[in-house]
Amino acid sequence: MQSRHLIDLADLDTGELLEILKFAKLIMQKPDYYFDSCHGKLAATLFYEPSTRTQMSFQAAMLRLGGRIIGFDNPGTTSVSKGECLKDTVRVVSNYADLIIIRHPLEGAARAAALYSRVPVINAGDGGHLHPTQTLTDVFTLLETKGTLENLTIGLCGDLKNGRTVHSLIKTMSRFRNRFVLISTPELALPDYIKKILLQNGCQFEESHDLGKSMSQLDVLYMTRIQRERFGSQEEYQKQKSVFVLDAEKMKKAKFGLKVLHPLPRVDEIDMAIDDDPHAVYFEQTEYGMYARMALILHMLDGSTKKIDPRPESNSELCCKNPRCITAEEPYLPRIFTRETGRAACEYCEHPRA
Repeated sequence: MQSRHLIDLADLDTGELLEILKFAKLIMQKPDYYFDSCHGKLAATLFYEPSTRTQMSFQAAMLRLGGRIIGFDNPGTTSVSKGECLKDTVRVVSNYADLIIIRHPLEGAARAAALYSRVPVINAGDGGHLHPTQTLTDVFTLLETKGTLENLTIGLCGDLKNGRTVHSLIKTMSRFRNRFVLISTPELALPDYIKKILLQNGCQFEESHDLGKSMSQLDVLYMTRIQRERFGSQEEYQKQKSVFVLDAEKMKKAKFGLKVLHPLPRVDEIDMAIDDDPHAVYFEQTEYGMYARMALILHMLDGSTKKIDPRPESNSELCCKNPRCITAEEPYLPRIFTRETGRAACEYCEHPRA
């Protein structure tokens, strides 16, 4: 049996996703019943990039299930600082742990880690690419607060270009019958490969540059920060910073039942006066995330084995042109591309090859 990995929430079919959400609700209702479910199990958290909620949420989830945690949150204190490659780190750690949870600043890093791991790998965020467990959190929050995942008008506002949480959420919620409003500056617009997914799934969407004008049509507003760490310079960041701010004036235009979500951390894109507004659920969202990750951990550990999956053959004539792809720093990785309508895309970061 091959190890099971979660690199993209698309790795779960819709039925499996709904089963995990149902399981999360059961755990939330009776957490004590599941307290010892991971007794004797170890989860390794490999965080090459800073995190508060994702890291602590996974740690709390594993500990509440009776398991234990090893790992690092600063690669500067590990052999990575000595030049150890991702492959070697993962091969070693998968000898110690039953599950690897990885966050990395380079896109496609979790996919690369899965090639060399003997245990299941969970993607906890890879650069500006994907963040499937945040999406699991978001979807569970929507199900609990809206009561449905269908027929919603979902507004996504902020850095849609680099926002991995946005990309993951759109990919998942486009499976259901939803409409999307994409609110950003032209410079931070949603990448074409994500728009293509919306079109393939038959989802209506529109692009907007004005949060205030879009508010009245939304059932869900997913706010995101402008991500300073994704910009090439401070000057570029300053041009985009504080363009979109959700404040009391804009909230006056909200529909009844609107729910405001945010993956956090917040910088200045939501006025703190909104925190006590009944539409705001972003702090409750963090608790939902812990139960969602508890359900996911149990799901991933069910039937996991100490066996490395077969690695695909390299497409040696091609190379990814995305400078933020993991293959740019880890040249030993097999070059893997998918082809659709004659165009190749990197399987690590999904960047199309021109």
